[in-house]
Amino acid sequence: MAGVNSCPRLMVVSDLDLTMVDHYDSENHSLLRFNALWEANYRHNSLLVFSTGRSPAIYKQLRKEKPLLSPDITVMSVGTEIAYGESMVPDNDWVEFLNQNWDRNMVIEETRKFPELIPQSETEQRPHKVSFYIEKDKAGEVIKALSESLEKNGLDFKIIYSGGIALDVLPHGAGKGQALAYLLKRLKTEGKVPDNTLACGDSGNDAELFSVPEVYGVMVSNAQEELLQWYAENAKNNPNIIHATERCAAGIIQAIGHFSLGPNTSPRDVPHFSECKPDNVNPGHEIVKFYLFYERWRCAEVEDTDPCMENLKVDYHPAGVFVHPSGVERSLHDCINAMRSCYGDKQGRKFQVWVDRVSPVQMSSDTWIVKFDKWELSGDERHCCITTVVLSSKGADASDGFTWRHMHQTWLEGWGGKDHSNWLF
Repeated sequence: MAGVNSCPRLMVVSDLDLTMVDHYDSENHSLLRFNALWEANYRHNSLLVFSTGRSPAIYKQLRKEKPLLSPDITVMSVGTEIAYGESMVPDNDWVEFLNQNWDRNMVIEETRKFPELIPQSETEQRPHKVSFYIEKDKAGEVIKALSESLEKNGLDFKIIYSGGIALDVLPHGAGKGQALAYLLKRLKTEGKVPDNTLACGDSGNDAELFSVPEVYGVMVSNAQEELLQWYAENAKNNPNIIHATERCAAGIIQAIGHFSLGPNTSPRDVPHFSECKPDNVNPGHEIVKFYLFYERWRCAEVEDTDPCMENLKVDYHPAGVFVHPSGVERSLHDCINAMRSCYGDKQGRKFQVWVDRVSPVQMSSDTWIVKFDKWELSGDERHCCITTVVLSSKGADASDGFTWRHMHQTWLEGWGGKDHSNWLF
């Protein structure tokens, strides 16, 4: 299974639309806050799981539109498809399990008898999911009649209604909750049971997540009516499930703090990085901190002073080298000097920087190689490079901070920039 090599400190299992992703937040502020928190404090020893109703096709489209991190595990199509890692390797054991007593053709035949059911697009019709739209006032009656019809045909099935409009017919053993229970069982078999698991959702198809034993749960503040009704009827007295006061990803951050699952202050919420000192210093935090400074520098959100730049240079080895994605080599100190001329060049414009898949490997007692994807959004243009950095500790251990010794970047295929002059670090 992709991810950490030992018991994860935390496993966050989150729905996407209107949970991790706020479609009403055009600047993606809450999502970027979560990204910085995760990469700085959790990526190296925890698991991130996206559990979405989206099919693989429209999930991949969302990743092109929003600054989503790469999850360790992706659960798609309302818990009927599980994939691992960036390459999304499918879980064939889960497929075999769902095949038991499932007859998709029979489901299609029976649902055709209900004209109230409007089929969703072809991309949303999956091997173990048959999906429709239905008007809210007709849903209850149709669900009852359809259930009776499928039962007469001896099928093991499940009908999930969510968002006040979407109806999915799945195998009985499928669903977001069953997929999570399966993952926890598999992690236990591998000796990697998470210290804590946090499930996050906003709609009816997320309710099953909160029914899995020994899992914390957060319904974001914008949770839909059907989930709030489920909560009132089934979990109102459960102290391990909360209704957050914050929307979407901000509600997830709130829940991490509420349940004391780990650090819950995003580096993006810290105005001065001298105050941004994690309990356990790690290379991931160093990477996130630098690129937040870089974003703020170009947006003129930090002061342009000589001491500021000199303090920055202290963190970079005098003989350190930066290899630009174009292949050009420059000293790290020359790159710091070049930043001076770019101060505030993005002020008043849309400019966002984030990192993904931060993966540090300790090579010796005082040296780390850190690999990650560095993303940059400027206006409507989005670019990414694969980055490798060599860090060394300034003192006896990492608590004294890091010195940057080398940086090498190459364009991620399909995401290269045309104007290399504006790409710094």
